[in-house]
Amino acid sequence: MCFHSKQTKKAIELEHRFRAKFEQDSLFTPSIFNGFQFPKTPVIANDNSNTIKLFNWGLIPSWAKDKEIRKNTLNARIETIAEKPSFRSYVKQRCLVLVDGFYEWQWLDEKGKQKQKYEIGLPDDSAFALAGIWSEWLDKETGELMHTYSILTTEANEFMARIHNSKKRMPVIIHPNNEQAWLNGGELSTEPITLKAVEV
Repeated sequence: MCFHSKQTKKAIELEHRFRAKFEQDSLFTPSIFNGFQFPKTPVIANDNSNTIKLFNWGLIPSWAKDKEIRKNTLNARIETIAEKPSFRSYVKQRCLVLVDGFYEWQWLDEKGKQKQKYEIGLPDDSAFALAGIWSEWLDKETGELMHTYSILTTEANEFMARIHNSKKRMPVIIHPNNEQAWLNGGELSTEPITLKAVEV
């Protein structure tokens, strides 16, 4: 699973890395994000791959009556997104979730009463992209059109299974060579991605 992430690069660094311009860079603040606060974080959606936008974490389907569902849609299992009512309409609405790290907790005992927190990122601490799906939702009370997303998760690889040893899941990390293909509806790359983990 993935409920906490960070994006500590400056807007100009993200623009250079992803070859896209912020829609409103003045609204972006580098930060550590707690998904359960439903923050606005930088993404690139497949409706405009030249623009970095700020979407709320926690997908709200267009048919939802209120925002309550988003506490259950921070993540979406890639194996079942085409089946789940909350996600199946958005399988083709892909996005890149721009991060430079995410957090997982390793259980140190069988019941998880003792845990070790790890920050996961690339060896050079550069920004990278997680696979996501996105939606639009109209808040009928305020008239606000909200753009929201879920991070896709998959079975943990050998490295991540040792850290996230309870549920053994991890976010889907997009290889840099595959980012545009993912947005365009292509398959995920099988190219390996080297990660590092730091105790925090």
